[in-house]
Amino acid sequence: MRTDTYNTRQKQLIYELLKNNSEAQFTCEDISDLLKKEGTPVGKTTVYRYLDKLCADGTVRKFSDTKSATFQFVNADLRCDDHMHLKCTSCGKFIHLGCEFMNSVGKHIMEHHSFTIDNSKTVILGVCEKCSSENG
Repeated sequence: MRTDTYNTRQKQLIYELLKNNSEAQFTCEDISDLLKKEGTPVGKTTVYRYLDKLCADGTVRKFSDTKSATFQFVNADLRCDDHMHLKCTSCGKFIHLGCEFMNSVGKHIMEHHSFTIDNSKTVILGVCEKCSSENG
């Protein structure tokens, strides 16, 4: 965590939750609820403000969909600007989609529609295999 800014215990808890679960995405409500369950409640206003700061300095990535924004710790080993993402609308599972086919989709969209996709923010919503089989 950066040491050039003032940090409270609440901010440290939020930061550690995100960092320790860097493969997961959380809404502000998720973070607040999880910390409350751990016996260390943090108000949603504090969570929102700190998430905005972490997004601004590049520590956290924000994804928006039709329900609410989700946030994910930026793992230095996993650059998300070179691939798209899948998100299950049923369970919230988040998948990094690093396959060549999606690169060709992006190329097609650029060549035929003069539009450049921002892979770091592109999330395709659907239902994962597990949720499909449970509901099918």
